[in-house]
Amino acid sequence: MKALLLAAGLGTRLRPLTEHTPKCLVPIHGRPLLDYWLDMLLDGGSVDHAWINTHYLAAKVAAHVRASRWAARTTLVHEPELLGTGGTLLANRAELAGDPLLVAHADNLCTFDVRKFAAAHAARPPGVQMTMMTFVTDTPESCGIVELDVEGRVVAFHEKVRTPPGRVANGAVYILEPTVIDFLAELGRPVIDLSTEVLPRFVGRIVAHPNDGYLRDIGTPAALAAAEREFPG
Repeated sequence: MKALLLAAGLGTRLRPLTEHTPKCLVPIHGRPLLDYWLDMLLDGGSVDHAWINTHYLAAKVAAHVRASRWAARTTLVHEPELLGTGGTLLANRAELAGDPLLVAHADNLCTFDVRKFAAAHAARPPGVQMTMMTFVTDTPESCGIVELDVEGRVVAFHEKVRTPPGRVANGAVYILEPTVIDFLAELGRPVIDLSTEVLPRFVGRIVAHPNDGYLRDIGTPAALAAAEREFPG
């Protein structure tokens, strides 16, 4: 399986920390966030190669990846203008299409069993084209909350609403079938947001997989401080 790590974000909520450090390289326990992702995915036994998109402070991300032990199994794809999470998938369709693809927001701190996630996707119910990692959040109003049926299919989304109906949230880690990227091409434009423009169109064709490790958006100073306290490293 291939993986796409979305690492182009501006990290505006973490300023001034991110004025000179891209969010994907923010350290947790002294180690850049991106390293946790690369170690987990490329050591996990199911991912052969990872693509990483860049935009903000791209030269620093590129230098870090090229100096890492994973340089030979990574490909950097630069976006002079941000394409959105779905647009990045579409722009790299030729390299990424053809097999199930793991897509992750690499500006979250996350651990999980990669083989178990891949096995869950392989065993998905008929008609399902995407497996979404979910987690239970303590701040549901700041997350994309999902409603599930008895089979674990996603039947409704509630994106950052004031009073969401539950605490099960989209973890922004997915395994997609090639048909999802085909759908992006049908939209006929280069800039696409996965969470607001694509996921709602696949309601009933997405199955949830609960995170079995750790997952936290480190996008604010308070969240980063919580990760430093909680995360075992």
